[in-house]
Amino acid sequence: MIPTRKPRALRPGDGIRILSLASPVQFDHLQKGCEELVRLGYAPETDSDSVLAQQGFFAGSADTRAVALKNALAEDSTRAIFCSRGGYGSSYLLESLNGAAAGEPKILLGASDITALQIYLWQTFRWVTFYGPMVASNFDRGEGAEHGYDRLSLVRALTETRNGWQLDLFGEALGAGSGRGVLLGGCLTLIESTLGTPWELDTAGAILVLEDRGMKPYQVDRALTHLRQAGKFDQVEGIILGDFPDCEGPLFSEGVIDVALRILEPLKIPFVFGSPIGHTPRAMLTLPLGVRAELTAVGPGLLRILEPACIA
Repeated sequence: MIPTRKPRALRPGDGIRILSLASPVQFDHLQKGCEELVRLGYAPETDSDSVLAQQGFFAGSADTRAVALKNALAEDSTRAIFCSRGGYGSSYLLESLNGAAAGEPKILLGASDITALQIYLWQTFRWVTFYGPMVASNFDRGEGAEHGYDRLSLVRALTETRNGWQLDLFGEALGAGSGRGVLLGGCLTLIESTLGTPWELDTAGAILVLEDRGMKPYQVDRALTHLRQAGKFDQVEGIILGDFPDCEGPLFSEGVIDVALRILEPLKIPFVFGSPIGHTPRAMLTLPLGVRAELTAVGPGLLRILEPACIA
């Protein structure tokens, strides 16, 4: 068993490398997001030719994005990597990483399509990563704002080195109870896409995070059923579901919450629906992936992070 590897915590004034690893980003959103990072006390660093690149659906070719990531992992001038946005294309980078992430881990913060990279780093190197806001799609909106970010959970995740902490999940407990496990997961369709790959997500003993957007309820049903039939829920200790925005079905048809109840309730495990994680119209929480946590599914739900996600 590979031991869990934690990155060094962020300190005031630390450099943060901004990368576009999936889809293209707009300059004005990137600039506003970087200004917010400066307000938080950090020093964002960007290579405009790389971070603003565009090639069809992607922020540059797979080769150029992979090189940018490898360089960011190796450079000494930055303490963390923050993703500019999600979108599509992170999976193209995985085969080319090889041993590039075998060195000392760095903070990697992102969500949505970045799930592919986060799962790869966990399964291959046991890196703790961070599922949370992105520079040009959350930080640019501001602290506590709609589509913005939750500052308290961000700071605790990226700076705490001694103790755990707790998060109110602001959802609805649908499967009552509590469970302990390693916090893992991310975007539902990206988790599903790891099935059959060398970095297929091992969910045994996990508190599993599942969220997405723009899926019809029947598509959520199909994805959850696929994970269930693949055995990915067999040894899960609890599940946290996101808001699933833009996932409404036809009028008077069932919704995602109905699908979740049908598939997850028979598992007899604690689960919470509607937490502001990943794709959410609310201020996004930051969750450390790869650390021990306890989910209490009562009322709006409570998540206790049982250990720091970073080292000093």
